[in-house]
Amino acid sequence: MAKTITDNSGTLFETNVYERAMELGVPSFEFEQRLLKRGLKNIAGVDEAGRGPLAGPVVAAAVILDPDNIPVGLNDSKKLNEKRRETLFEEIIACAHFAWSAANAKEIDDVNIRQATLNAMTRSVFALPIIAEHVLIDGRDIPLPLNNIGTSIIKGDAISLSISAASIVAKVMRDRMMKRADIDYPHYGFAGHKGYGAKKHIEAIKEIGPCPLHRMTFAPLKNM
Repeated sequence: MAKTITDNSGTLFETNVYERAMELGVPSFEFEQRLLKRGLKNIAGVDEAGRGPLAGPVVAAAVILDPDNIPVGLNDSKKLNEKRRETLFEEIIACAHFAWSAANAKEIDDVNIRQATLNAMTRSVFALPIIAEHVLIDGRDIPLPLNNIGTSIIKGDAISLSISAASIVAKVMRDRMMKRADIDYPHYGFAGHKGYGAKKHIEAIKEIGPCPLHRMTFAPLKNM
């Protein structure tokens, strides 16, 4: 089995915790509860939205849920429609501590998408209104500044409620940014495809060229 959990903090999780969480098929609060029982407080979930698009930022969010007031229906943002994401977003920001950060196209081109994502994740955690004592991060990587307090979890947005909440905040904030970008750059159709490589988007780039929101290190832009 490939490594599914990376933890350098000394707060190791047993493999069966991950397997049990996957079997549930829906996110739970088990990872967070185990940390809370060990005396840690303020457990943050961290996730990103927008690694793959040709345009726009990658957005990361950090969310610390109140264990006694968790919105019902949290899940991986990709499994929710836009209306449901918006509803849950409002519930999350009403009862949880949260912060988000965006790495724009220039930062992505300067340092690469992986590092830009880690930078945004780090900034989102440090921007939280209270200090996170442990951080659950979706994916394989732990940002270096969070190394001592971080646990990375493959498919964490489908396993941990805190990461699910972060995935929703990141997705909603990024979608809103791309809808605003559509006003400034109406020819690309950003409001619809959100910067991904849709046929209409590629055709617009070929016709009028890229705008400042485009990631020039991404194919096919880097070959144009």
